[in-house]
Amino acid sequence: MLHKFVRVILFNRFVAFFHDLLVIPLALLVAFGFRYNFESMPNWQVFLQMFTVALPVQGLTFWLIGLYRGMWRFASIQDLVRIVKSVTIGTVVLMLVLFLYNRLEAIPRTIIFLYPLLLVGGLSSSRLLYRWVKDRRFLFQNKDSKKVLVVGAGQGGELLVRDLLRHPEYEPVCIVDDDSGKQGREIHGVRVQGSLDDIKKLVEVLDVKLVLIAIPSASKKIFKQIALVCSEIGVECRTLPAIADLDEQDVAVSQLRSLTLEDLLGRDQIELNRESVSGYLREKPVIVTGAGGSIGSELCRQIAEQAPSKLIIFDHGEFNIYAIDHELRNSFPDLDIVTVLGDVKNYDRVDWVFKKFRPQVVFHAAAYKHVPMIEINPAEGVMNNVIGSRIVADAADRCGAEAFVFVSTDKAVNPANVMGTTKRIAEIYCQNLAKRSKTRFITTRFGNVLGSAGSVVPLFEQQIRVGGPVTVTHRDITRYFMTIPEAVSLILQSGAMGEGGEIFVLDMGEPVLIRDLAEQMICLSGLVPGKDIDIVYTGLRPGEKLFEEIFHERENLRGTKHPKLFLAGSRKVEWQWLEDELTELENAAMSRDVGKLIGLLRRIVPEYEGPHLSDGEEVASPTLKIVKG
Repeated sequence: MLHKFVRVILFNRFVAFFHDLLVIPLALLVAFGFRYNFESMPNWQVFLQMFTVALPVQGLTFWLIGLYRGMWRFASIQDLVRIVKSVTIGTVVLMLVLFLYNRLEAIPRTIIFLYPLLLVGGLSSSRLLYRWVKDRRFLFQNKDSKKVLVVGAGQGGELLVRDLLRHPEYEPVCIVDDDSGKQGREIHGVRVQGSLDDIKKLVEVLDVKLVLIAIPSASKKIFKQIALVCSEIGVECRTLPAIADLDEQDVAVSQLRSLTLEDLLGRDQIELNRESVSGYLREKPVIVTGAGGSIGSELCRQIAEQAPSKLIIFDHGEFNIYAIDHELRNSFPDLDIVTVLGDVKNYDRVDWVFKKFRPQVVFHAAAYKHVPMIEINPAEGVMNNVIGSRIVADAADRCGAEAFVFVSTDKAVNPANVMGTTKRIAEIYCQNLAKRSKTRFITTRFGNVLGSAGSVVPLFEQQIRVGGPVTVTHRDITRYFMTIPEAVSLILQSGAMGEGGEIFVLDMGEPVLIRDLAEQMICLSGLVPGKDIDIVYTGLRPGEKLFEEIFHERENLRGTKHPKLFLAGSRKVEWQWLEDELTELENAAMSRDVGKLIGLLRRIVPEYEGPHLSDGEEVASPTLKIVKG
């Protein structure tokens, strides 16, 4: 197979070389013709003298300059530069040889100027004609080609249209761009026929089957606008990757992908102060608890890029920690990675890890976070989210860690469920421990992350995959969303900015109506909400709120140097009282005295109302009533 491939390449180069040699006498003949106005025969003796020298000289320069490195199919300015260079050098050598031979006697001076111009024209026109024929497939139209509308007449659009013309399965029929200066113009023969508002009309008139977004830096508003139009008229929509992942010199059809929720709901890329982030992580031992989870694993990836002296990944889930361990060792072969199976509730295991490896920076992401599950298992939620956090925080304090970053949630604000209350208690503990410790205890608080384990997005994807229905708890329920990399980037930035005791609130943008989210996901799957997939409203689950808040009204939210980070005021409590309350809470959780446990949660976090239970009574999940609509 390899031999055959090599033979094809050599054959193609030989054909191109032979073609170029034939152009040499043709250029000479036409040059003599121009000189004598095509009225008389040229001086054949002079012609033969020039041809005899020009053929080997030009052939050698063609080859040495590299005229046959490029492919005619992709002839470019670089090929034209090589042609001009080789013809110029060849002509200079030709004239020098003839001058030494006969002092250029009988050679018309006009030939000296006409010949190289005609030779350049002959060599380049053949290549450009070949590419033009290949690119202009409408000369040999494929009836099965898919008509394409391209959004964006910038560099990305130009490169994409160029590549589309090379694929017979696609036929770019028009381009749209909101820049009025580009409308009415053409890119590789494809006209810019309107703005984004004209997409629907153009799709119907031109029978477009595919809309391609060629604006890598487009805002989420534009993505959403185009996606809604395409969904409404039932046409497929794809886009180029984000500009950070795209080599703009190599835009190709193969890089196109379907729209994702990140395109519609994500925000513009966050600019990190990389110097400050690297400053507190580089060359230091760092530990991540809950390293196998959605946030924990992304923390590991981004921390690994900062070259810590050691990265300790800690998790109780065997498969999850195996997966991130395998990924990190492949991506960062020189990084010292320590993989520890362990539970944050296990004091001895946590104490051993901190004494053994002395981490200087701690990211505590281990938590139970599924609201309905914790609502019916409150003791386990308390043990993991409160007692586990306390054990890890105390270990960081004892070993003299420089920084401890606690990953919290917006559900800790005015909590309506056990999960949010446990995270709020952990926040209070870290804030107040910061006043008694040399370690900087920093809390970060944010909402839902797209695609995290247990979130609504994977649930909707699974429901759509099996044909529906998609279940939404309430018509008016809203949530904040951000991407996992975005959330983790802000967590790292908080760790660099925090001095100890702060709660950093991440800017979550505008809340998203879950009903809209369900409809968008159905549309992204190429289906129509209410027609192909039903949306069913099931009623609020135990502990679920219609909307989440990112800060308490008494926390006096204020800005920071980073536009995406805000500071919430801390809540001061009497330390001994807090210690005593947590000891009681731990005893109630270990004895499964849920009635007492709920009472203690309400006492520590007064804004949490919770169910009123008698001692020993377990929290039960009420029957969910399904309401169609």
